[in-house]
Amino acid sequence: MIGFSSFSTTRETGLAAQACIEKIQALADQPHEGSASPLDTMIEIADRLEQDPETATNVWVVRSNQQPGAEAAHTRISAWPLRFSPQACSSEKPLLYLTRSATSAELCALSNESAQRGIFCNDIETLSSTWPKGTHPWVSLWLAANPQCLPFDPASGAEARAIAMAALQSLYVEGRHGFYYMALHDEPNEFMDPISSFSASQALKGMYKISEKEAGTQQPSVRLLGAGLALRAVISAARMLRDDWGVASELWSCPSYTRLARDADSAQRWTRVHPGMPRRSSHLRECLDAEDSPVIAVTGYAQHVVDQIGAHITARFVALGAESTASLPAAPNAGQTVDKRWIVTLALRALAQEDKIPHEYVEQAMQRYQLQ
Repeated sequence: MIGFSSFSTTRETGLAAQACIEKIQALADQPHEGSASPLDTMIEIADRLEQDPETATNVWVVRSNQQPGAEAAHTRISAWPLRFSPQACSSEKPLLYLTRSATSAELCALSNESAQRGIFCNDIETLSSTWPKGTHPWVSLWLAANPQCLPFDPASGAEARAIAMAALQSLYVEGRHGFYYMALHDEPNEFMDPISSFSASQALKGMYKISEKEAGTQQPSVRLLGAGLALRAVISAARMLRDDWGVASELWSCPSYTRLARDADSAQRWTRVHPGMPRRSSHLRECLDAEDSPVIAVTGYAQHVVDQIGAHITARFVALGAESTASLPAAPNAGQTVDKRWIVTLALRALAQEDKIPHEYVEQAMQRYQLQ
């Protein structure tokens, strides 16, 4: 059996990827792009790449996510036929795989089907489920533990578009190994502003700042981190902290806690084996090492996804996942989402532990938000 490992990443592969990048970049100028959800953005990208004569022959698109309205005549439902294609073996093309997979077994099969190459877009989060983000609990473990996988959880269509272009550049222009994975939600981006090109480049490293604290304020402050749809709850929590408790917030979008952790782990290992050299930094440390305000990091996955970065943060650190408050009262649908009231309360508790606010605030918040 012929796999992608025997495919040739040729000059034509790079040219095909560059043509796709240029087409995706052109979509950024459309008026609706700033408010599009990650899922809508990636579906539009797939449609344009397949239907445009300039890129139709330069990309392989597989749709196994059963999206309504998809034109079955021009798409593939599996990547297996590509393994037997002489044309594919002679020159690899960019692979965009749209899937709806709830288990790690399914995702493992899909990655093996494509020999762990391509851009995988999973929209399982859009379906009703008792599991966080619609996937079985071990999916996030599989994503974090697979060295061939670079997982992302974009909050907006702009983030998804930036990740897609970076994946095309890395995999097919530069010829690097592995595959990219994106968890896609279908909520319109009404909770954050469009991102700049600099922010997009920072997002690819794992995190970027979306809101500064008010200049010159003497208020107690926290740093709030969120990924994917959970970022909406984080932004709402920042407003509640400001309006209800006089606490300022610095807001960060973190499309990939796993990439942040891997980068920080790599820097730590390098420093350990080069004791005579200056300490190597990481993107996480560069973003969060400037002050000692507590860091509250939130994910729509289970808490262990955020726990990956905890060892590299010097300030007080609180990790919050979709299951973190599941056994506590007044946390409806805790298995599916993150409650903004708990983000506020845990931020207040972190500040109280630092003696930056009265400890009574925590009890007052529990009562005010009916969390007892």
